[in-house]
Amino acid sequence: MYLQKPTGIKPMYSKAMVDLSLELHIAPQQLFNKMCQIANLETPRIEHIWEVYGQNPRKLKRAVNLLREMWGFNNALEFYEGVETIESFEKEFKPIADDTTLTPMMLVLILDEYFRLTPITMVPETPEVQALAKMMRLKPQEVVDVMEAFQHCDPYLNRKDEMKGNLVLACQQVWRRFGNSEPQELASYAEQLKDYFEH
Repeated sequence: MYLQKPTGIKPMYSKAMVDLSLELHIAPQQLFNKMCQIANLETPRIEHIWEVYGQNPRKLKRAVNLLREMWGFNNALEFYEGVETIESFEKEFKPIADDTTLTPMMLVLILDEYFRLTPITMVPETPEVQALAKMMRLKPQEVVDVMEAFQHCDPYLNRKDEMKGNLVLACQQVWRRFGNSEPQELASYAEQLKDYFEH
């Protein structure tokens, strides 16, 4: 669901918001909701925090730096040693393999474009492919490679040649999430993800 953004709040999937989400292990949607609450001063506690820090950015920065310095305080790493962590939204923004910069969220953007093209136009020379590659700081051929992997997931194309590797496995996971959903659901999510690449 896309929420209306109050003035002054970064988009839900801006790089700064995603980086903070990864640091805190709190999903971008939850952070965005909290920021909306802060913008609207929805609770007495938020009002108090605003009174203390709202007009004093340097004081806020000092408090944030102090909290960041306390990370790992009291041997937290040793305390959690051996504990298995299960990532959820974090995987969306991390590379699909060690040898690539492609992330699942990039695959979502490419899948959205995939549904707007025909197989014959899924080539590096296509302006839409070039624009998407430029936005994500990829080579057009990398976008084409992902589209080819999606062709192996597409039941309408019924490709007989087999494709293996991390890329096709990651594309299959994204296809399972969005391949049969309503087109506007994928388009809306992809539109929000574009904020990550805007500075």
